[in-house]
Amino acid sequence: MAEELLDQLDEEPTADEVQPETVDYVGAYPEIAQRYKNGEDLSDEDLDTIADVAISILREILGHFDAANSPIDEYEGDNGELILDVTAPNLAVLIGRHGRTLDSLQTMFSLLVSRKLGFRYPVVVDIEGYKSRRHDKIVDLAHKAAARAIRQHSTVSLQPMNAYERRLVHIALRDNVAVETHSEGIDPDRRVVITLR
Repeated sequence: MAEELLDQLDEEPTADEVQPETVDYVGAYPEIAQRYKNGEDLSDEDLDTIADVAISILREILGHFDAANSPIDEYEGDNGELILDVTAPNLAVLIGRHGRTLDSLQTMFSLLVSRKLGFRYPVVVDIEGYKSRRHDKIVDLAHKAAARAIRQHSTVSLQPMNAYERRLVHIALRDNVAVETHSEGIDPDRRVVITLR
């Protein structure tokens, strides 16, 4: 299954090799791509097209797990991203330990969607609300760690996290005037460190 999907990528650069604003795909929707790249607001019809493309690719991937007909909830995230939450039971295999399989699925999915659209639009795949629950847990952890740093007048290092989770911590604490955050280490052991200002 993975080989078939990866074959579709050809020589597509990895997510680490490209920045969203520098991606220059030749996709099936050049008019939408041009409007998006020019910073124009996309119409509801454009957004529906993006959602349809993303859902069809996700269903194709899910088909390899006998879950192509699984319900997919579609909604807009806090930062304007499109979130597709697959709500079928028995898909824990797509989450994996600590969400690592889901992170890999997200990378592959994003590349396939970007290639089809002709531009990189933020579409997030979630399985049974895992990322939503993890988001809330990380934000709560960040606030508790900041409170501990303030209470103990010390530096607090969090457990290693992926880039997305580290970003959640930085965002959660950016308005806290008592602490500041920075990341230390090398992936996969990179972590957020919370220090007093």
